[in-house]
Amino acid sequence: MPEATADQVPRHQIRASHTADTITVYQAYHPRIGVPAAREGRFPPAWKRERMTWVKPSFLWMMYRCGWATKADQETVLAVEITRAGFDRALSGACLSHYVPGVHADRAAWTSVLRTAPARVQWDPERDLHLNPLPYRSLQLGLSGTASRAYADEWTVSIRDVTPLAREVHGLLRSGAPEAARALLPVETPYQAGPLAHLGA
Repeated sequence: MPEATADQVPRHQIRASHTADTITVYQAYHPRIGVPAAREGRFPPAWKRERMTWVKPSFLWMMYRCGWATKADQETVLAVEITRAGFDRALSGACLSHYVPGVHADRAAWTSVLRTAPARVQWDPERDLHLNPLPYRSLQLGLSGTASRAYADEWTVSIRDVTPLAREVHGLLRSGAPEAARALLPVETPYQAGPLAHLGA
């Protein structure tokens, strides 16, 4: 099947590596968190479960955020495989991180939902192989409170250190071999998560 062109991709769509039961999201950490997480397959006690944590299903958006694993405190990139049930539950209870007329009845209604929602969603421009913005959006999911703790201690199936992959892809790009770099990218396809009108999708 031919790859969809930019104008064929919905403006708000979740794209991810996923199976029938799991979805892979990405995060980047200082090695003191990332290395033991990958080694043990779970987040260590030093990972603060009471803080909001943001996960990204897009590998290239993660590369944009962490600068190909070169930014301070983001030198270790993790591929975190979590249950679809947990991810879908977070989405169903999430609120957009900013007010959008037409999605929310009014600003007061949005503020009320945001105050109690255990998850937040941002739609940021997806990135191409060279990390340039694309005309469609990529999901970021912020988890706090009960959702953050469930992510770390219940939903996580596996954690892999994909820093070597990030560095290899970046190295190929820098050496002028974009097609070889593209061939290494994780395969991300549309993810069916049910109705997401409350998230503007």
